[in-house]
Amino acid sequence: MQQAAKLLEGEKDFSSFRASMCQAKSPIKTLYSANISGTPELLKLDLHGNAFLHHMVRNIMGALVYVGSKKLSIEGFASLIEEKSRLKAPPTFMPDGLYLTGVDYPDEFDILKADIPSWL
Repeated sequence: MQQAAKLLEGEKDFSSFRASMCQAKSPIKTLYSANISGTPELLKLDLHGNAFLHHMVRNIMGALVYVGSKKLSIEGFASLIEEKSRLKAPPTFMPDGLYLTGVDYPDEFDILKADIPSWL
């Protein structure tokens, strides 16, 4: 799963992970880092990027779970990214348990950064 997650890093067209009702003008976003860790019972997906599309994180998680359960190979995951189409992608992952833990704003906005809760 980590090997597949690393394929997401960089500037890419994330159309394969975009919800049909997404209103973003462009599906091209940059992921600075993509890491998955944990156990089969409790996974931690840590994505750091410049912007996200509607349901992008849930759709990425759904695809990574398919990789972890051997329903999708790493090569298939790479093809999914390249196809730029939601039509062949795994289902959207449920929102339960997905948490936004932080947003990085430019220093000139002078916005305090909250600490990540210890239970996460």
